[in-house]
Amino acid sequence: MALLRQATSKAFALPNVLQTKSHVINGVRCLSADSNTNLKEVLAKKIPEHNAKVKAFRTAHNTTKVGEVTLDQVYGGMRSIKAMVWETSVLDADEGIRFRGFTIPECQAKLPKAPGGSEPLPEGLFWLLCTGDIPTPEQVKWVSKEWAQRAALPAHVVALLNNFPSNLHPMSQFAAAVIALQSESKFAKAYEEKAHKSTYWEHAYEDSMDLIAKLPGVAATIYRNVYKSGSSIGTIDENKDWSANFCKMLGYKDEKFIELMRLYLTIHTDHEGGNVSAHTSHLVGSALSDPYLSFGAALCGLAGPLHGLANQEVLVWLTKLREGLGGKNVSDEELSAYIWKTLNAGQVVPGYGHAVLRKTDPRYSCQREFALKHLPEDPMFKLVSQIYKLVPDILLKQGKAKNPWPNVDAHSGVLLQYYGMKEMSYYTVLFGVSRALGCLSQFIWSRGMGLPLERPKSLSTEGLMKLCKYTPEK
Repeated sequence: MALLRQATSKAFALPNVLQTKSHVINGVRCLSADSNTNLKEVLAKKIPEHNAKVKAFRTAHNTTKVGEVTLDQVYGGMRSIKAMVWETSVLDADEGIRFRGFTIPECQAKLPKAPGGSEPLPEGLFWLLCTGDIPTPEQVKWVSKEWAQRAALPAHVVALLNNFPSNLHPMSQFAAAVIALQSESKFAKAYEEKAHKSTYWEHAYEDSMDLIAKLPGVAATIYRNVYKSGSSIGTIDENKDWSANFCKMLGYKDEKFIELMRLYLTIHTDHEGGNVSAHTSHLVGSALSDPYLSFGAALCGLAGPLHGLANQEVLVWLTKLREGLGGKNVSDEELSAYIWKTLNAGQVVPGYGHAVLRKTDPRYSCQREFALKHLPEDPMFKLVSQIYKLVPDILLKQGKAKNPWPNVDAHSGVLLQYYGMKEMSYYTVLFGVSRALGCLSQFIWSRGMGLPLERPKSLSTEGLMKLCKYTPEK
């Protein structure tokens, strides 16, 4: 562990202990680039190799155009403009998310699981996002223990959390606490001490590991303070995985809920770099703000109703729908009429549509599979299934939606509610805990690659008119 705690330029000269070995996980034979359990040592080899590949690529194609921007994209929220590097995941409109090349079903099959469990451990996905390799069970155990050892919260952050008014939204509390944790930043201290830029990734790594380790404690304290009269979150068990410790701090002991949390925290980690939370962390980090500041800013974006808050909005809508239909099972005709009434009133069906995807979100599908396995008779799940059967065709007939299929938010709230977590305003905090894995694994790589300050060119409407040689009618 002493080697792990050191953040010096010598990390690039570590002895070559990385050897290619095969291993079997849940019946699937995988190739791992190494058998080393120390994530930082693995990255110390991979980052310079990747940078050499990028340098050669840029030298050969620095002036190659990768796309053209239309005026509609400029006014339409920069939708689909190819303009940033995000190594950890890619989102395909027809296929869905791939984490370092692996689909969600592949991750479910290949990533290590807890003893007796059937869902992947988020620690395994974090290793995959950082390295591009499916980790061994030993490597995942190393991450679990490492996070457990880094989980203690500073006294001033605990005091801050305990003094927030209970009517302050949980996401506001979460973002504020993450910013307050910045007092612990090794990256900020190293920059202040004029550390060489080749070592920035090491300090980013230390901060990212510390922050991820502390997030469950922060999130659980918020939950206990707001909904459970400030009861204690207890202590961390170094022999438990990250999700199990989080559930224990929240006060949930049901093994199926813990399995759900492992799945939830895995599938919400990353969704390429263009979404608001990921892009915000990338943008703020490009100014060499440390991981705490960068992720704190990302949480502010995640709190928006068009992003992470959408899972709360979906459950509110489903609850109102069920009440509006008399709180009982209804026919497809009755439900269709209610949905058309919603659309004709100028409202949307929450949980349907996506900025990029043009098919059912694979994150929705794996949650549906979990529900079919564990809660097939739950009334709210049945309602979600009935809506899934009807809404895509209705939206296609309406003709306004480019993507009439459900996204991740259409399902997650129903699963959480089934296991007793009915506090809808808290759901986005869970999303935030998970999204840290994606934002911060990329943060490490952004500093490792030495990516520059992000500074796109903006234009006024008048300037765009001149560029397009357009003269407005008078």
